Amino acid sequence: VNYKGEEKQFAAEEISSMVLIKMKEIAEAYLGSVVKNAVVTVPAYFNDSQRQATKDAGVISGLNVMRIINE
Repeated sequence: VNYKGEEKQFAAEEISSMVLIKMKEIAEAYLGSVVKNAVVTVPAYFNDSQRQATKDAGVISGLNVMRIINE
Protein backbone atom coordinates (compact mmCIF):
# COMPACT_ATOMS: atom_id res chain seq x y z
CA VAL A 1 0.00 0.00 0.00
CA ASN A 2 1.13 3.53 -0.58
CA TYR A 3 0.99 5.04 2.92
CA LYS A 4 2.14 8.63 3.54
CA GLY A 5 4.15 8.60 0.33
CA GLU A 6 5.90 5.28 1.03
CA GLU A 7 5.27 1.74 -0.11
CA LYS A 8 4.42 -0.25 3.02
CA GLN A 9 3.11 -3.67 3.90
CA PHE A 10 0.77 -4.05 6.85
CA ALA A 11 -0.30 -7.12 8.79
CA ALA A 12 -4.03 -7.63 9.29
CA GLU A 13 -3.61 -6.73 12.97
CA GLU A 14 -2.07 -3.37 12.03
CA ILE A 15 -4.98 -2.49 9.74
CA SER A 16 -7.49 -3.50 12.41
CA SER A 17 -5.60 -1.46 15.01
CA MET A 18 -5.84 1.63 12.77
CA VAL A 19 -9.62 1.21 12.70
CA LEU A 20 -9.73 0.71 16.48
CA ILE A 21 -7.54 3.79 17.05
CA LYS A 22 -9.97 5.91 15.02
CA MET A 23 -12.96 4.46 16.87
CA LYS A 24 -11.20 5.12 20.19
CA GLU A 25 -10.57 8.76 19.19
CA ILE A 26 -14.23 9.23 18.23
CA ALA A 27 -15.42 7.66 21.51
CA GLU A 28 -13.05 9.81 23.57
CA ALA A 29 -14.22 12.97 21.80
CA TYR A 30 -17.86 12.05 22.41
CA LEU A 31 -17.40 10.97 26.04
CA GLY A 32 -14.88 13.63 27.00
CA SER A 33 -12.71 11.11 28.82
CA VAL A 34 -9.98 8.58 28.11
CA VAL A 35 -11.06 5.17 26.83
CA LYS A 36 -8.89 2.31 28.09
CA ASN A 37 -11.11 -0.79 28.07
CA ALA A 38 -13.17 -2.22 25.23
CA VAL A 39 -15.47 -5.08 24.36
CA VAL A 40 -15.08 -5.96 20.68
CA THR A 41 -17.61 -7.79 18.53
CA VAL A 42 -16.49 -10.11 15.74
CA PRO A 43 -18.44 -12.21 13.23
CA ALA A 44 -19.64 -15.52 14.66
CA TYR A 45 -17.66 -17.44 12.04
CA PHE A 46 -14.28 -16.05 13.24
CA ASN A 47 -11.96 -18.84 14.39
CA ASP A 48 -9.64 -18.69 17.41
CA SER A 49 -6.68 -17.26 15.48
CA GLN A 50 -8.85 -14.48 14.02
CA ARG A 51 -10.17 -13.69 17.49
CA GLN A 52 -6.61 -13.57 18.85
CA ALA A 53 -5.59 -11.27 15.98
CA THR A 54 -8.46 -8.97 16.95
CA LYS A 55 -7.24 -8.93 20.57
CA ASP A 56 -3.70 -8.19 19.34
CA ALA A 57 -5.04 -5.28 17.29
CA GLY A 58 -6.64 -3.93 20.45
CA VAL A 59 -3.32 -4.09 22.28
CA ILE A 60 -1.55 -2.33 19.39
CA SER A 61 -4.17 0.42 19.52
CA GLY A 62 -3.71 0.90 23.26
CA LEU A 63 -6.91 -0.77 24.39
CA ASN A 64 -7.46 -3.41 27.03
CA VAL A 65 -9.78 -5.81 25.20
CA MET A 66 -11.82 -7.20 28.04
CA ARG A 67 -13.92 -9.56 25.94
CA ILE A 68 -14.49 -10.66 22.36
CA ILE A 69 -18.14 -11.41 21.62
CA ASN A 70 -20.06 -12.62 18.56
CA GLU A 71 -22.12 -10.09 16.66
